[in-house]
Amino acid sequence: MSAVREQPPGIDELLERVRAAYRRIEAKKAYDAARAGTALLVDIRYAALRDWDGLIPGALVVERNELEWRLDPRGSHRVPEATGHDLRVVVICNEGYASSLAAASLHRLGLHRATDLVGGFQAWKAAGLPVAS
Repeated sequence: MSAVREQPPGIDELLERVRAAYRRIEAKKAYDAARAGTALLVDIRYAALRDWDGLIPGALVVERNELEWRLDPRGSHRVPEATGHDLRVVVICNEGYASSLAAASLHRLGLHRATDLVGGFQAWKAAGLPVAS
């Protein structure tokens, strides 16, 4: 008798699962939190997108492949902003998909307040929030 193997989730199901584990944030609320000093905005877009669309003033730029190493408060390669596990991090990708997976990864590192920006950088720009070239 052979065991029935459960199908692994597709990306849409996986996104749904990881997003259910935390509360995502809209662009205006992320902007307000960053201005108030209660959230660290982290832009994980690759250089070509940043060059094309611009930057969010004050956002920390950490490419996706370095994110966990830079934000782990106990890591030897952390950035100075990675001050502790209570840090509220808002991860921003281009459209809000890769950032959801990145926020889930930060949760696994113990950054329990990590979230991502609904709609990503494109939602930020569409909301008329500041962008530097």
